[in-house]
Amino acid sequence: MISMENGKTMAYSLFNLQDRGTIFVKPQTEIYEGMILGESNKDQDLAVNATKNKKLTNVRASGTDEALKLTPPKLMSLEEAIDYISADEYVEITPETIRLRKKWLTEVERKRHKKG
Repeated sequence: MISMENGKTMAYSLFNLQDRGTIFVKPQTEIYEGMILGESNKDQDLAVNATKNKKLTNVRASGTDEALKLTPPKLMSLEEAIDYISADEYVEITPETIRLRKKWLTEVERKRHKKG
């Protein structure tokens, strides 16, 4: 699962994405386009928006605002991240985090390089 937006991850979006595969990031993590957020259950890349939040309305009904139960994210060590990546992916290391990203960040660039 690859981010298609810049911003912070929202628990609501991650909750909806966890059915599609394994998540690698926590809520409120700063993300950017092309960053790998998780592993899809399918055998292909999936562009997702993890920055969407639940739309709030003034109407409340009993039982509709349930607490979201997120599965803990799979956090990788440097060795695990290096073993995980494929030829078109990079491991990004900062003093605080280890992130996975695509070699070409935008969807258009990835499609262009996949063809030629």
